[in-house]
Amino acid sequence: MSLTTEKIHADVAELLGCDPAELTPETDLTDLGLDSMRIMGLVEQWRSEGADTLEFADLAEQPTLGHWTEILAGKTA
Repeated sequence: MSLTTEKIHADVAELLGCDPAELTPETDLTDLGLDSMRIMGLVEQWRSEGADTLEFADLAEQPTLGHWTEILAGKTA
C-alpha cells in the first residue's frame, strides 16, 4: 500500500488532535507539539504501511507536512 497525501495528513492530524484541514504544507509540526517520540511512532507506522526506507531523520530534519508528503507520497501536499 502506498501512502496517500490524505492518509499522511490524517495520521498527523490524529496525533496532534486536530482536523487535517487545519494543517498546511508549511506548518511546522513541532510548533504544534509533535515531539521526537511521536515522529518515531509515525516512522514505525509508515514503515509498516510500505515506506520501507523511511528514517527518523527524514522527518525530523524538516518537520513540515509538505516535506513529509513529498518524501512519502512523491508529491507535494
